[in-house]
Amino acid sequence: MAHPMITHPLGLAALATAQAIAGAGSVATPARDEAVRTYRGLEEINPPAEPEPGPPTAIVGARLIDGRGGPAIPDAAVVIRGATIVAAGPRAGVEIPEDARVVEAAGLSLLPGLIDAHFHHDRDDPGHRMLRLSLSRGVTTLRDPGHPIPAYQAVREAPGPLPRCFLTGRHLDQQPHAHPDDAEAIRTAAEARAAVGRRVAAGASAIKVYYRLPPELIGAASEAAHARGVPVTAHLELVDAGRAIEAGVDGVEHVTSFGTALAEPEPAATFRAAVERDNEARHEGRYRLWATIEPEDNPRLGPLIEGMVAGGVVLSPTLAVFERRAGDRGVEGHHVRGFEAMLRFVGHCHEAGVPIVVGSHTWAPHAEEGGAYQRELELLVECGLTPGDAIVAATSRNAEYLGCADRLGAIAAGRQADVILVAGDPLEDIAAMGAVRGVMLNGRWVGQGGGSARRSGIGDEPGREGAGGPGQIPRRHPVGCPGHAADRPADRPGPWGWIGW
Repeated sequence: MAHPMITHPLGLAALATAQAIAGAGSVATPARDEAVRTYRGLEEINPPAEPEPGPPTAIVGARLIDGRGGPAIPDAAVVIRGATIVAAGPRAGVEIPEDARVVEAAGLSLLPGLIDAHFHHDRDDPGHRMLRLSLSRGVTTLRDPGHPIPAYQAVREAPGPLPRCFLTGRHLDQQPHAHPDDAEAIRTAAEARAAVGRRVAAGASAIKVYYRLPPELIGAASEAAHARGVPVTAHLELVDAGRAIEAGVDGVEHVTSFGTALAEPEPAATFRAAVERDNEARHEGRYRLWATIEPEDNPRLGPLIEGMVAGGVVLSPTLAVFERRAGDRGVEGHHVRGFEAMLRFVGHCHEAGVPIVVGSHTWAPHAEEGGAYQRELELLVECGLTPGDAIVAATSRNAEYLGCADRLGAIAAGRQADVILVAGDPLEDIAAMGAVRGVMLNGRWVGQGGGSARRSGIGDEPGREGAGGPGQIPRRHPVGCPGHAADRPADRPGPWGWIGW
């Protein structure tokens, strides 16, 4: 497994923006000394099957959006041989092999397969239907930040195509656990180092720390993980985000992780005390906390963002799972104000140069089943990202976050052939990302169940194992989803029941 490569910190312009947000008189200490860790060579636990020997595939006529942030290439051509992209660019400049199987894709946009930084597999789903549904919606790679690695044994053995799955293993946490089945109690630095070693040996490509683990043990876990070439990501809330960044985390899951670092001391202390007594208090308490936060007039914002920018700390905000709007059943004013403050905070992070990635959390209250990833893209655009920025967050930047950017996350010669076709131009309207017309995983088309995809020659490999399209999978809430009646406490009325994060 590769060790982290050290690169230079992000540009001075981004740091200047963060300092401007901080305001006059603020003092910020970079989280790390002039270097940003990057990761390469990390791997999924279920590499997809190699394609059968045969002629190359040429996708021609599509609008090419390569995932790296440059302008789209109209009337492009991409040639794929086996599981590898061998050429990509304007059709006039790409040599199409005489024996190529040509896919005419005029009117469609061709992008890298999408990457989901925060997906929770339903362990009570033996058919892996949510994984298959995600693949049919264009997610070819994902990371599950928390489920035990043995729970994915069935995924390793499953027939047919599934997204590439990167894992962290169980959270490093302290008792009482919010999710006992997904947590390991860590009391000492030695236990933290040992837990990291076990996870990496079992196939973890990152380490997840949870909100009861104190900063000194986050530091021990981070040091051990970095020595093994894997990043550390964190769900915070009780732990001050600035201290966790100083301790060495590489990424932060959930926008709500920043609440206690941004709020005034009194409401932050009230929230901490409530959650320390009862983990369930965080669900309602985080909205009351965020309703007190004004990101635009906040002396704590600038130093926090500057530390993130200086250290290259990645933000996976998972906004869609927290979305609450006026008019939603059971939603009150503090829910709406709290969520609006979360949106504004993410916008400030983006303006300052904090790297942002897309994580769906599998479901979202304002999306149909399987649509949480699309909703997250839309909310990032609402925060101020351009559609192009959101696509980068979904592809190449997410590949960097997962440590696989040497082979995934972009359409370029030498990369593995995970690509998708969508109807329309998502650079003009991010909603087009929801109109997936073709999915290729490791050089093989995956069944979509869509008539237009079949007519264009996509997914008609003889004997292929289809993932199934959105219309083929009956809608239901997965076990553990807030909409699932069995998980909704009788004393917690509301549109989504309890929220398991």
